[in-house]
This record gives sequence, C-alpha cells and structure tokens, in this order.
Amino acid sequence: MLNIISIIIGVIAGVLLLPGLIPFFGWVNWIMLPIAFVGLLFGLLSRGNAGRNFNLIIIVIGVVRLWLGGGFF
Repeated sequence: MLNIISIIIGVIAGVLLLPGLIPFFGWVNWIMLPIAFVGLLFGLLSRGNAGRNFNLIIIVIGVVRLWLGGGFF
C-alpha cells in the first residue's frame, strides 16, 4: 500500500518536474522537490522498491536541472 502511495506522489512530482525543465521555469523544481522527498519517504517505508526508485529518479533529475540552471532558471 505504501508503495502505491509513493508511486502516486512520484507521478505528481513528475508532472511538476516537466514544466521545470523549460528555461525560466526552473523555480517549479523547488516546489517539486519536497513532494518527491515525501514520496521517497513512503517508498522507503514500503516493502517494494518501485516507488523509492521512481522518486529517486525524479529527485536526481530535478536537482541536476536546478544545478544547471543556477538554482533558479
């Protein structure tokens, strides 16, 4: 059950990640990261690995995008 919740939260974070990849919308990733970390927490508490891995991928993409854009762009 926690794995399904983690995947749902990861999908929400992923939907927020997509506009954050567009130039000048990188600030959306600051909203996405806490949501993805909550999904990661649920994924860590579950027995399955899919939710945890999915949220880790979302977090890594968001952090790399923030790093490339200087934290804002």
